[in-house]
Amino acid sequence: MNDSPKQKGLRKKLVLELIKKGIKDKNVLNAINLIPRHFFLDLDFVNFAYVDKAYPIGFNQTISQPYTVAFQSEALELKKGDKILEIGSGSGYQTAILVLMKAQVYSIERINKLYRKSKKILKSINLMPKKIIWKDGYLGLIDDAPFDKILIAAACKEIPTQLIKQLKIGGKMIVPIGNEKNQIMNLIIRLSENKIKKIEMGNFLFVPMLKNKI
Repeated sequence: MNDSPKQKGLRKKLVLELIKKGIKDKNVLNAINLIPRHFFLDLDFVNFAYVDKAYPIGFNQTISQPYTVAFQSEALELKKGDKILEIGSGSGYQTAILVLMKAQVYSIERINKLYRKSKKILKSINLMPKKIIWKDGYLGLIDDAPFDKILIAAACKEIPTQLIKQLKIGGKMIVPIGNEKNQIMNLIIRLSENKIKKIEMGNFLFVPMLKNKI
């Protein structure tokens, strides 16, 4: 895979666009600048890799637009060494961003072909997470819990309580909640064993999070 000077220049322009849209976290912007998004796209979409849009990656799934990736990453206020659970590896692009930001990433993907493809790409660019597995994301990773942060890259109809239980007290979860046409990004902070704080952060659009056997 090649990363040309032209593509690096387009990434710089994308970073400037994200700054104009309100992204401030320098570590997030640096990761967007360094990671070749075109590596994670099918050939038909490579020339549009640095347009701030979502694109199909097969299996009725999409690679999130860079602004959404940056927004979710920034909202979690990631610190080096944070243990983070990512639900929905998808293309692997968001995973790569989190790994480059020095988080300990545990990533789940329910579609086997996407899981194998993203794992191969992440390995090829030396940005493998701590763990990446093929599994139903609704179940989380109870054996590896608790997590400092949880990032969900698919829309839930309601707060996933099973995953809240895998969050540390004081930990944060970022999750879009709603139906296929109307979703609101929510930042969930676990205040105590049985109490959470929910902050709504605007409208976004994700594919729905599926809950069934794989």
